[in-house]
Amino acid sequence: MTEQTASGACLCGAVAFEITLPSLWCAHCHCTQCQRYHGAPVVTWVGVSNDQFTFTRGEHNLRWFASSAPAQRGFCGECGSSFLFRSEKWPKEIHITLPNLKDPIDRQPEGHVHYRNHVSWLKLDDDLPRQV
Repeated sequence: MTEQTASGACLCGAVAFEITLPSLWCAHCHCTQCQRYHGAPVVTWVGVSNDQFTFTRGEHNLRWFASSAPAQRGFCGECGSSFLFRSEKWPKEIHITLPNLKDPIDRQPEGHVHYRNHVSWLKLDDDLPRQV
């Protein structure tokens, strides 16, 4: 049996990676840190175990920003694309922004997290669970 994988990269392609499926979860995040860091009202993340994530190119171009005491956000040092998240809260996981994956994954987004911070000017028309 062949493992299913999904590949991804930053905008310029200097950093590339692959994840082995199955993923652990996929969700839309509305926290203010995601909003500010990505310049977007919502960011969709997919989580995998650390051992399911592999760099295939340019790991030396990756930079980490400590966005809070327990968490760091990873971005490309060349183009600035922000696409990774890791935290002491989930030490065995890495989180990847879904749009930075080139291939489909094994699930659709399953809910909204930190929904109390959602922006009023974006109307969402889905019936996914909303965690405040």
